[in-house]
Amino acid sequence: MQMTVKYGWSVRMLERQIENNLFLQAKNNQENFVKTLSKKQAVLAKNNLKDDYNFDFLEIGEQHTERELEDALLFRICDFLKELGGNFCFVDRQYRIEISEKEYFIDLLFYNRELQCLFAVELKIGEFKAEYASKMNMYLSALDEKVKLPNENNSIGIIICKSKDETVVEYTLRGMGQPLGVSTYSQYKTLKDVPEEVAKYLPTKEEIIKRLGGG
Repeated sequence: MQMTVKYGWSVRMLERQIENNLFLQAKNNQENFVKTLSKKQAVLAKNNLKDDYNFDFLEIGEQHTERELEDALLFRICDFLKELGGNFCFVDRQYRIEISEKEYFIDLLFYNRELQCLFAVELKIGEFKAEYASKMNMYLSALDEKVKLPNENNSIGIIICKSKDETVVEYTLRGMGQPLGVSTYSQYKTLKDVPEEVAKYLPTKEEIIKRLGGG
């Protein structure tokens, strides 16, 4: 209810967030914000992170490359920003940073108006690996030193993977000095693809037909 008022969600958007179990996702986030941010920033950062992002608006197959996923998200950037939340502004893709005369590229870079910081996003089409966090940790250190403005807060990272082992994520995040979270993404195209805990809140085929005046 608070987020509906704050972000001005429509009825359709509110229904979608309820169907996607946004409340439960916010409670189950895997991140290290409490250890790496101030108390206020940690709370705000946690509220701006989802445990699972619903990419049902993408028109790509279940099997895809990371570049295809990135291209599809940028093609539907407005939908992607809505899924991220109401505070994100897109900055750039494959954002270049230089470290020790070597080039590195961050998949997607955003700015969060509420947190007043840069948000780095890395996309992975497989299961989470510990080395992803190490690389993101380096990216965030570089952003803070080379890119962020004096009036801005420290950068935050999100690694969005197809799947994750929560125990591996937990142990990995314990050793990271920069604020980052690990999430997954899903593509619910049909009712049979939706997890049972979500599907039980959706109308049946008969109910949809009835509402559309077909029976």
